[in-house]
Amino acid sequence: MRYLTKEWYERCQQTHLHFGIRVHSRAYEFDENLFLRLYKRKEKAHVKQERELYNMDPRFMLEHDGQVMTRVETAFSGEEITEEDQMVFRMPPEQRAHIEKLIAEYDVRPPFDEKKCKEEYKESMEWNFRYKAENLPKEIVEQIADIRVFTLGYCTREVMLQLKKLSAENRREMERVSNEYREVIIAQGIPDEIRNRVQFHDCTLTELLTMDEVVIRFDTRGGFTDINKLTLVAPEIIKQDGGIVGTYWLYQELYRIDNGYELHVLFDGENMPELIVRCADILVEEE
Repeated sequence: MRYLTKEWYERCQQTHLHFGIRVHSRAYEFDENLFLRLYKRKEKAHVKQERELYNMDPRFMLEHDGQVMTRVETAFSGEEITEEDQMVFRMPPEQRAHIEKLIAEYDVRPPFDEKKCKEEYKESMEWNFRYKAENLPKEIVEQIADIRVFTLGYCTREVMLQLKKLSAENRREMERVSNEYREVIIAQGIPDEIRNRVQFHDCTLTELLTMDEVVIRFDTRGGFTDINKLTLVAPEIIKQDGGIVGTYWLYQELYRIDNGYELHVLFDGENMPELIVRCADILVEEE
């Protein structure tokens, strides 16, 4: 990657460091009682939300089936609404069957397990404690009396000011790189039809074959496309990090070269692997 690098991506994740954080007058010192009180408050709110979601009856998803709908332009025109202006919404059979399955499972569900919910919340928070300690800038971590209190959403006024300043700096740099990359891409003059062939953001790479052609297959359920096969014709692999299969396709850069294209891909996985391939053509299909 030349522009949308791992470093650029990590900077993108640090443009809102202060979001969800509040200044607390007692965050200047390590205070176990303060942590326990704040933790219990957050835990209680989490359990309440999870209980509400668990007990949400999926029957509400059937409410629109059979509903009479009116054309928007007619509804707001003030004119008399006729039968021609209306239609009855009918849910696709497979969608209704899926909802009815959810309803059947809901009706026989066991009682909400509060103990398990609290255990999962504890595990999640312990992971978050470690993540914050490892990924926040070192100079800020050193000023935080208790990383657990910070992770729960509280900090000193001084730390808050630094978080806002650093977020603004990261955002400016992120936008600078993005704008520079956009100018380069426009100058490439690659047709949108070709660019759209490598739009696999958030798709999971399930297979990578490197033979006479590079063939990549995807699980597209998490993405924004139904195309699940990418073929790079007459390839020359410039870079192929390990551990690509099973990761998510994050960002791509596509450049024009003398005999075709050069595709750069950044994946979201351990160590954020990259793939760079030169090829004569790019083919896609839905298998």
